[in-house]
Amino acid sequence: MELPVYQQIIEDIKKRIFRGELKPGDAIPSENSLCETFGVSRMTVRKGLAILVNEGYITSIPGKGSFVNEPDFEKYTLYYNEMSTAINTVDSTKLIEVKIILPSNKLQMSLNLPTNRKVILVKRIFYSGSEPVAYDEKYLIYYKGMPVVEKEIKYGTFPEMISKFTSLFAIKKELTISAQVPDHQISKYLSLYNSTPLLVVEQKLFNSEGKPIGLGITYFKGDNCRLFASSSFTD
Repeated sequence: MELPVYQQIIEDIKKRIFRGELKPGDAIPSENSLCETFGVSRMTVRKGLAILVNEGYITSIPGKGSFVNEPDFEKYTLYYNEMSTAINTVDSTKLIEVKIILPSNKLQMSLNLPTNRKVILVKRIFYSGSEPVAYDEKYLIYYKGMPVVEKEIKYGTFPEMISKFTSLFAIKKELTISAQVPDHQISKYLSLYNSTPLLVVEQKLFNSEGKPIGLGITYFKGDNCRLFASSSFTD
């Protein structure tokens, strides 16, 4: 099936960028030139250029034209699922605790909560085979009458826990990754007998209005977790 003309324009410009025919800072053909080359209206050309702008390939400057961007290779797409890392997949979980609490000052600030707003605290241990590989805490903002289904809490990923209350498409996520020495309780959960640092992934979820709706912190044994990210402008 032949591509729509606006998509043909997109693919043509991308190919010229990938081949080095158009370099960062170069002007791409004008709208008039593209209209003539592809035999289409200015509206069709602008549709294709708008997509290229949105994808980060070009910048359009009113009255001057459109120019090839400098690739941003400091930007990566990170693939993260607390139940399945590049090394291990979680075979089973142990639900330690589910309770409704008043948040600490630190949690209030992180989730932008008033002092009397309660949260649901979920504590779990993840196992690969019989070995504990991660300790997990989730903090979900509590709403009156909000059901807590043990099966979903025990086995669900963080976005899945939230999905009953907001669309997954509306959720924005932020990750913070660090190395931390575990405290005594976490060491006990993970059967650790020394001060080996853990890989700690903090996951914060936001609704479509940009308001925090949950915080998750997962403590991985260093030899049981590997994160993967990629950076590329190619399809």
